[in-house]
Amino acid sequence: MHILAIVQGKYGQRIVQNLCLNGPKNWKIDTWTAPLRLPLIIDDPEEFLPQRLPQTDLLLSLGENTGVAELIPDLAKMSQAKAVIAPIDNQDHLPAGLKRQIKKDLEKIGVDSVFPLPFCSLIQRASDNEYIREFAQYFGRPKLVITSNEGRIQKVSLKREAPCGSTRFLAGKLVGMGIEEAEERAGLLHHYHPCLASRKMDRQFGDSILHKSADITKLAVKLALAPHL
Repeated sequence: MHILAIVQGKYGQRIVQNLCLNGPKNWKIDTWTAPLRLPLIIDDPEEFLPQRLPQTDLLLSLGENTGVAELIPDLAKMSQAKAVIAPIDNQDHLPAGLKRQIKKDLEKIGVDSVFPLPFCSLIQRASDNEYIREFAQYFGRPKLVITSNEGRIQKVSLKREAPCGSTRFLAGKLVGMGIEEAEERAGLLHHYHPCLASRKMDRQFGDSILHKSADITKLAVKLALAPHL
């Protein structure tokens, strides 16, 4: 699979680094770095688009302002993308209204899209698109397998990990820990990485997206620990 990641700063850079290091070896990952400063409303997209982009299967939008989000349909068209993943780890970067408009624009050009909120909530059944499903097989909602002995964790295997790399960090820290304390400790370790999601209160959750992400991590650990309790 060929992935084109649109990055703008450290948020996208860290995710791409994890994908390159720990994704399937047959994935090809290119990046385009968007301008750091873009207007809130883009009247003429061509002013900010690159002259050319490589043809891709999956466009991964990791921008850090609404300007990048507005360019998604044009970037998908230029790269002949078959699918788009535009995670929402901060609703200031991709508000709900803009998300709906982008989805409609992508549908008009025959491009499937998902907008996981947060990124680590992505699951395969979120889409029937083969490229989104392949990505979500390896990166999205964490899935772990834990081996224990005499009440302590011996090994943590990653079946699927958070795109930012936090699950891999967490797995290393859980080894040797007592199974009774691991779930709660997982929530703290999630913040230590640290999480890339917004700390702002989100109306949809009544909490921050960061805390939602931590809950996803804790649940993954809880499910992996269930056979040992």
